[in-house]
Parts: sequence; C-alpha cells; structure tokens
Amino acid sequence: MASITLQNIVKEYGTGAKAVPVIHNLNAQINDGEFVVIVGPSGCGKSTLLRMVAGLEEITGGHISIGKRIVNDLEPAERDIAMVFQNYALYPHMSVFENMAYGLKIAKVSMADIQTRVDKAAGILELRSLLQRKPRELSGGQRQRVAMGRAIVRQPQVFLFDEPLSNLDAKLRAQTRLEIQKLHRELGITSLFVTHDQVEAMTLAQRMIVMNGGVMEQFGTPEEVYNRPASTFVASFIGSPPMNLLKQASGLPEGQILGIRPEHLELASQGWELKVDTVELLGAERLVHAHLGHESLTLRLDASMAAPKVGELFHAMPKAGCIHHFNAETGKRL
Repeated sequence: MASITLQNIVKEYGTGAKAVPVIHNLNAQINDGEFVVIVGPSGCGKSTLLRMVAGLEEITGGHISIGKRIVNDLEPAERDIAMVFQNYALYPHMSVFENMAYGLKIAKVSMADIQTRVDKAAGILELRSLLQRKPRELSGGQRQRVAMGRAIVRQPQVFLFDEPLSNLDAKLRAQTRLEIQKLHRELGITSLFVTHDQVEAMTLAQRMIVMNGGVMEQFGTPEEVYNRPASTFVASFIGSPPMNLLKQASGLPEGQILGIRPEHLELASQGWELKVDTVELLGAERLVHAHLGHESLTLRLDASMAAPKVGELFHAMPKAGCIHHFNAETGKRL
C-alpha cells in the first residue's frame, strides 16, 4: 500500500496561446490505505485527474507521487496500480477464472500462486461458483465483481475506480457500493474512486475531492463537505435535494448569499411567507417546493406531518444555527 501525493498538478490540452487548461494547480494528499472519492459534474476534470495518476494521461505541470516515488515519467505498468473501468473490459472468450488470472499469467506468476490469488479474490467477492462461466452468462453486477477481482489479484499499492457503477441499475449500484466498502475494509488498499453521483461519493468516501471546472473546490470528509460547504457550488452539488441558496431573503446583509439545507427549514406560525409550487411524497418524507418572492426553495418534512397544499401560503423559518453565509461575488464560504 502507499500514499498518493498530488503537487501543483496542471493539465492543458494544446500548447502555447492555444493551450486549454483542464486542471488548475491542484494539490492533495491521499493517505496510505485511504478511500478518496473524486466527484463533480461532467467535464470537471475528475476522470482526467484519475487517468494522470494511472499514467494514461501526461501531466503538463507538477508532480504525482505514489509512495515515495515520483511517477510522472513511469508507464502505467510500472506504477503498481490496478484500475477498474466503467465498461468492465472483460475478455468474452475467457472464463471468469481466466479473466481474473490473465494479468498474472502475462507477468509470469506461477500457476500455484495464480490459483491461490484467484481463489482468495473469488471468495471475497462471492464468485467461486461462477469461475467457469463466460462473461455473457453473468449479470452486470457479477461482471463488475469480476473486474474488481481481476484488480485484487494484482495485489497493487493503489486501486483506481473510473465510474465503475454507472452501467448498473439503482438496486445493483446500492448493492455494489456495499461490496466495495467491504472490500476496502478487508484489503485496506489506497483507493481513488471517480463518480458524478454525489450519493455514491457521500456513502463511499472517507474523504472526497469536489471538482468544478478543473478546480478542487473542497477536500474533506463527507460530513465536513455536507455540513460546511466551502462554496455555493459545493452547497448546490452535494445534497439531494441541494441546499437552498437565497440572495434576497429578509434581513440578509448586502453582498451575501444565504444557504439553508431543506431539512433545516421548519413550518412556523410566522416568519417567511412562502407559496407552495409542488409537493413530492418520498415514502417517509415529503419535499415541499415553494417560492419566496422570486426565489425558489425546498423544505424536507416528515411524511407524518400535515404539509401545505399546492397554491397555499404558509410560513417557515430556518432552524437556529443552521444558516450558511457565502460571498455573493466569489461564492466562497464566509
């Protein structure tokens, strides 16, 4: 296992005046054995960053270290990493066993050692009964476990996951998230996991890097990112539904944006007067979408509570100590 150090990382496509920057001077320290998720919208640079760690993209500036080695100029095979891709990348003519063993055979590992490693990985991932099947005989979730098994048998210092759950349906994604958490607890290998899904990020990460336009907006635990977002971007991206961001609320200081999570707004006998636009019932809770003047906001209420109906006027107030303040010009937390 090893730590990963990202120091002043810059990535540009093209050269000279036509160079297009996609990663802007990024610094991060991923600790030995840590599971870090890189999350952000499409085009924010998260997969490019992962591919630079893997050696599949050249860096324009800065240094990447795995353990004590600077790996800028090393080929992917020399970096002691294993990567799990979105599309599984399994050989269709090979059995599960052969797919998992293939990289070890190329590396001329002994057959006895291959058998031991594959058997151990298959046990961890509950694949032993599937070892003689071909990929076409497996479900999407099983194929993804085979891809993870192929990475495990390599016994690398670092795992890199590039949106590995995006091809699975909602139920399988939830199930596979639990399997990945279990896998990390058992193996303790340093892991970088890329996703655009903030639910995946919140549930998997020990710490998370939130990316926006090639910039690292925040690096912290899920609790830190959710409870103290560093910017309006983080506040609006992390959380479902996202934080309410208001520019014209009563009593708001000039030049500030006020942020309130939907669960931190409560019905009141007085306070802000809102008008209901829609109400969503989500099992144990209701989401009330309303507007305050020209601004929209959402309340999260327990489904057992009587909720206002569409078109009704009602009053609500933020809970004490739950208001966030951001600079209106920069979007940064105050």
